[in-house]
Amino acid sequence: MAPTREPQYSSLVDLKRERGLTSLGMMNNQVWQDDPRRLVFTLSRYKFVSKMLSGKRSALEVGCGDAFGSRIVRQEVDHLTVLDFDPVFIADVQERADPAWPMTAAVHDMLSGPFPEQFEGVYSLDVLEHIPESQEQLFLANVMASVLPSGVLIIGMPSLESQAYAAPQSKEGHVNCKSGRSFKRLMEQRFSNVFLFSMNDEVVHTGFAPMAHYLIAVCTGPRV
Repeated sequence: MAPTREPQYSSLVDLKRERGLTSLGMMNNQVWQDDPRRLVFTLSRYKFVSKMLSGKRSALEVGCGDAFGSRIVRQEVDHLTVLDFDPVFIADVQERADPAWPMTAAVHDMLSGPFPEQFEGVYSLDVLEHIPESQEQLFLANVMASVLPSGVLIIGMPSLESQAYAAPQSKEGHVNCKSGRSFKRLMEQRFSNVFLFSMNDEVVHTGFAPMAHYLIAVCTGPRV
């Protein structure tokens, strides 16, 4: 391949030749094909989580899907473990594993029981809305078992109000979306401190929850 006209970009050619091009994961590949800007929204959520957990020695992602955005969190923590209940996604994660960005990937269903490790930070994005309300307490109890007493849990989910505008595929399987108030109340049953954030597109803020498309709860002080 011919050298680039500006020499500072020659390293891009070298990287492509030596390591190839990075592929999107299975889930985000479809996002990129169908609605590219939605990838920006997803990655913004991971950026928020990464900054909330910055400096933690260990972190756990519950429901990682293809884990394409997980590298953003890995950039800020010493060790990252990612879980999904679907072996198809974990196989995809392992197939695309990069030694330069090590993380542990495993198949685990939180409705079947806790994961046998504890972490300083635990997060779960776009999962709780897929858990039937009748099983949400079981899910949260098992997730909390992986949070150290001094740790942080971050849960993100689409708001109930957003579902009127969601695309059919986007809201497929969403059986338990919540309003900001009910979401905060749910998490306060299990944590002494719950900080609720709103999100519209890629912007995270503290604005009026009923106008939020997405909700993020940052929780500390687990109740025994």
